[in-house]
Amino acid sequence: MRIVRAADCRVMPWKNGGGTTTEIAVHPEGAGLGDFHWRVSMARVESDGPFSSFPGVDRTLTILSGEGIRLAVGRREAVTLTAESLPFAFAGEVPAEAMLVGAAVTDLNVMTRRGVVAHRVRRVAGAMECGAEGTALVVCHSGSCGVEAKDERQNLDAGDTAIAEGKALRLTSSEGGVVYLVEVSPSRS
Repeated sequence: MRIVRAADCRVMPWKNGGGTTTEIAVHPEGAGLGDFHWRVSMARVESDGPFSSFPGVDRTLTILSGEGIRLAVGRREAVTLTAESLPFAFAGEVPAEAMLVGAAVTDLNVMTRRGVVAHRVRRVAGAMECGAEGTALVVCHSGSCGVEAKDERQNLDAGDTAIAEGKALRLTSSEGGVVYLVEVSPSRS
């Protein structure tokens, strides 16, 4: 299991000045925006505006903090996403426009290259076990989380992430803690 501590994540300002992105992990390691297989990041969205286009990429957006955003994706009816909303999936090549509901928000952004890998994002409350196929990323947003594999145990604090390849995991979040499980597996298409 590899642990990515919050303090070790790289923070990058957006070119348009509308926010910042904190890169948690990318595969293959060192891949850029045009050649990653999967990428997990957090973004601080500080103003309304369009999302960048990512052709051939499936995305899932989850609001972590803030009042929320109203997201219009292609011809779909606009949705309001808050920290209580389920993770929201959409195709990266479809034009998307975000409007803040109030002040800035922080979101969790998961992207996978379609036809190479696929992903699923779930919020974890209490204890949970997850399968051993592919890559699992355990993102501790608030509180703390214990992550156990057969051969080790790690504790995560807010902002930390555990990354495990092909291991069965048991997650235990602290009372009131918010943890997200990102599962990346080979594409079946």
